[in-house]
Amino acid sequence: MKTWYDINNIDVIDSPSIVLYKDRLEYNLNKMIAMVKGHTALLMPHVKTHKMPEVIKLMVDLGIKKFKASTIAEAEIAAKSGAETVLIAHQLVGPKLKRFCALAKHIPETSFFTIIDNSVSLEKLNAAAKQSQLKIGFFIDINSGMNRSGITLGPDLDHMIKEIPKYNALNFKGLHVYDGHLRDKDFEDRQSKIESELKPIKALFNTLKKQNSDINLICGGTPSFTSHLLSEDKMLSPGTCVLWDWGYSEKLIEQEFKYAALLVCRVISKPKEGIVTIDLGHKSVSSENPIHQRVKFLNLDNYQLMSQSEEHGVLKVKNWEHIKVGDVFYGLPYHICPTINLHDEVSVILDNKLIDTWEITGRKRKLSF
Repeated sequence: MKTWYDINNIDVIDSPSIVLYKDRLEYNLNKMIAMVKGHTALLMPHVKTHKMPEVIKLMVDLGIKKFKASTIAEAEIAAKSGAETVLIAHQLVGPKLKRFCALAKHIPETSFFTIIDNSVSLEKLNAAAKQSQLKIGFFIDINSGMNRSGITLGPDLDHMIKEIPKYNALNFKGLHVYDGHLRDKDFEDRQSKIESELKPIKALFNTLKKQNSDINLICGGTPSFTSHLLSEDKMLSPGTCVLWDWGYSEKLIEQEFKYAALLVCRVISKPKEGIVTIDLGHKSVSSENPIHQRVKFLNLDNYQLMSQSEEHGVLKVKNWEHIKVGDVFYGLPYHICPTINLHDEVSVILDNKLIDTWEITGRKRKLSF
């Protein structure tokens, strides 16, 4: 009996590569919508996980029209795939300001927003918008404790908010908060920490909302998705749950998503008894984690990934005599987002067969703008 991941025509799929199981992808999209009780207007999924126009089109067809992106290229593919709103959740610096304005001007049917966390960037965005004769919407990025980006609550933020009216080429759209550092396995512990961090931010937002009813609060990603669901007055921006991975399945045990993307690799050598080499090097799977937390093989038992180089992975195995050169292993990546970014395309699988290939367009740093 075949497992869900076995592919009948695997011989036509090269390795190392990514395979995407379309039915599982669609399950995850529908699950995400069900979690917000069908209110797709509350969703702003992050495209950085998959980076594929076809995946965005599937979401648009399901009624999801708002998206978050990390790069101008990702924002472009979202817009060209039917997005009505795209937020680049990455503060724009250098040439990106002009690139962003060029994108917004070229695709006026999509509303493009970005984030700001300091007065200097506010001034530069305003100048770029003026030069391009645009009105640009922005969210203030709040640092709730991750300490990666954003401005903390306090005098600097208060001063920045007071300055906003003088920037007449900009339109204040609300607050953006990413609390991805809170990943406690116990849901109640995680929820308690998320609510504690968000409480003063929510108080500020409520005050600002009284002055401007048009603003929104964008919260979290996949780790805090289930916590923020408990309140329907925020927009939610999960990303990883679209494809799911080994890492989040271990941490976010209350979330019932399915693995929708796997790595295909093959045995290329048996250099020594007990050792096999596969064609899955660190050019093909995210390698920011320790070697034991990079990939888990679903159809191999009693093994240890000993080392990786650019094109090779070396496994210590117990059933060495039963493994042949050319054997296929299906690998579940620990972190799917940067793994996807290492590949040009995915092989799309349905009913255990290859049916299509989709380009991972958003892995490029630059498309048209």
